[in-house]
Amino acid sequence: MKRPRYKRIVLKISGEVLTGERDYGIDPEVILQIAQEIKEVAGLGLEVAIVIGGGNIFRGVAASSKGMDRASADYMGMLATVLNGLALQNALEKIDVHTRVQTAIEMREIAEPYIRRRAMRHLEKGRVVIFAAGTGNPFFTTDTASALRAVEIGANVLLKGTRVDGVYNADPEKDPKAKKFNKILFDEAIALRLKIMDSTAFTMCRENNMPIIVFDMNKKGNLAKVLKGTKTGTLICN
Repeated sequence: MKRPRYKRIVLKISGEVLTGERDYGIDPEVILQIAQEIKEVAGLGLEVAIVIGGGNIFRGVAASSKGMDRASADYMGMLATVLNGLALQNALEKIDVHTRVQTAIEMREIAEPYIRRRAMRHLEKGRVVIFAAGTGNPFFTTDTASALRAVEIGANVLLKGTRVDGVYNADPEKDPKAKKFNKILFDEAIALRLKIMDSTAFTMCRENNMPIIVFDMNKKGNLAKVLKGTKTGTLICN
């Protein structure tokens, strides 16, 4: 079996991935499939940390555009990521994957507070760590949180699992003529204002030489393929 290219990864999962064919919420079949994929790569000896979004439940930016206070809306979005994190933890533990949820907003009754050294120790012991509640601060996206956590814990790569198979110059779900990039530099991604991640996340990864791979999380087996070096998705790097 081909061995993975990396030792420690951070996987960013968009909240929208969890909806499956639904318009809202969590599809139990989808979250179980994602858990199975994570179990497979963890079984290869990888240290796996996950940052999860909350867009399937609540989007702070969307709410603030309709008149809600931005800070309040963002905090609500952070709580949505905690719901998703607990759901993913439950799915993983049902298939015997030892998991810890750490939140950037303290809520000790349901999860550990985020402590960098504790998170790294969990990873060294083979546990999957789920980072929830973003950075704990409004005005920062979960994309930025994933870049921050990847740099903090010394990950080798940041993976972003979405509903599309890479980075395009336009939204491929709306524009059938959208062009896919197999590889693109951080400076180009920032200059083109690509919407796959925000510029703060791109800049943080660029400055810390943290490569990003964007791929289709809904396609079965894709996560393992990416980690074994199969050409899929889009590589963003220096």
